[in-house]
Amino acid sequence: MKKNILRRCTDKIYGGLNMSWPVTVMYAVAAALLTSIFLILPVFKDTSFARMGVTFEAWIFFAVIIMANCRTPLESALKTFVFFLISQPLIYLIQVPFTVLGWQIFMYYRYWFIWTLLTLPMAYIGWYITKKNWLSLLILAPVLCYLTWLYVDGFRTAYSHFPRMLVMALFCLLQVLIYLYVFTEKTVQKLIGLVAPLAVMFALTLITPEADINTTQFLPGDPVLSEEASVTVDDPEITVQVEKTGEDSMVGIQARKYGSTAFTITDGGNEYHYSLEIFEDNEGHTQINIAPVE
Repeated sequence: MKKNILRRCTDKIYGGLNMSWPVTVMYAVAAALLTSIFLILPVFKDTSFARMGVTFEAWIFFAVIIMANCRTPLESALKTFVFFLISQPLIYLIQVPFTVLGWQIFMYYRYWFIWTLLTLPMAYIGWYITKKNWLSLLILAPVLCYLTWLYVDGFRTAYSHFPRMLVMALFCLLQVLIYLYVFTEKTVQKLIGLVAPLAVMFALTLITPEADINTTQFLPGDPVLSEEASVTVDDPEITVQVEKTGEDSMVGIQARKYGSTAFTITDGGNEYHYSLEIFEDNEGHTQINIAPVE
């Protein structure tokens, strides 16, 4: 009985909706309004909901619904394109009165306009997921990999900084399960669609650095360094070098992992000793702490 209810719900959402042109336009406006609320209200700042205005997971969800309720690939391409053509600039327009950038906020629209143009070929090809065959799985593969990457990263973040990004992780995982349930028919297809992206994620984890840090920092104590200053670091995997000399001297820091070390700046007859800590705070942001060592 539960299976029948699930099947009826998914059949309705992915193939049983009246995705007419007026509905598509209203759908775009509603998506823009919801996204704007998440971006404007401070309570949603740095949450899974605010990501709706930055990343793709919610827009994949919206687009798949459109594609699955169109009768031809051309209709899928055109309606998905119009959906993005209306929703994306409207998001920025609604934010204008609420941001210090004012109309300048539209400088960020260029990125989304490029993706809007790309929806034409992508939604044309994407329509074929409704055939529920091996081609469907092949077309879904990039989406499944992307969503898998997001939910794995989201669960990691939630584990370290609970409950940060938990909603996003669950949302992306649910999308993967729903798409495999709806758009594939054979069990082996569902297993491949679920396991293969996880295998790719595991392989990437082995070769991807823990962090990618490239920044500059002022030195505590305001030492005035000369052009002859040199740096030695205890940990060879972390690079520290003098970036700016004279007053307000600065060092550049490059690292591909979190951790603590110490470094020494030698400048003529003077030596300056510092401890260096690179860590991720409770909000998931990288922090760098430099302190003098006596």
